Amino acid sequence: MDKSILVVDDTRSMRKMVAGVLASAGYEVSEAADGAEALELAQARQFDLVVTDHNMPRMDGVTLVRALRQLSHYDAVALIVLSTEIDPVLKQKGREAGATGWMVKPFDPQRMLDIVAKFI
Repeated sequence: MDKSILVVDDTRSMRKMVAGVLASAGYEVSEAADGAEALELAQARQFDLVVTDHNMPRMDGVTLVRALRQLSHYDAVALIVLSTEIDPVLKQKGREAGATGWMVKPFDPQRMLDIVAKFI
């Protein structure tokens, strides 16, 4: 089975762009519009990697990362935050919550594929 990736972003165009890049590389991609929806999907099935925005309604990216890390089957899953935020304090909060990596938007598609390939 192909590796599955959950893409979480409240901006539909960004979500579709990230999903398209990953799908073109052969990954099975699911999408969620915010952290709360993503958490529901992640509780229902196992993903091999999660790429999430930070600034979203209902549940932000760092809160989602923290919630996923509390699920036993997400212990070893790579959780990557993809955000316009560059604040080192926020990045540190992301690491403390359990984020595997932090990428800044706009993202380079090849760099994203390289990072995903490294963690999946």
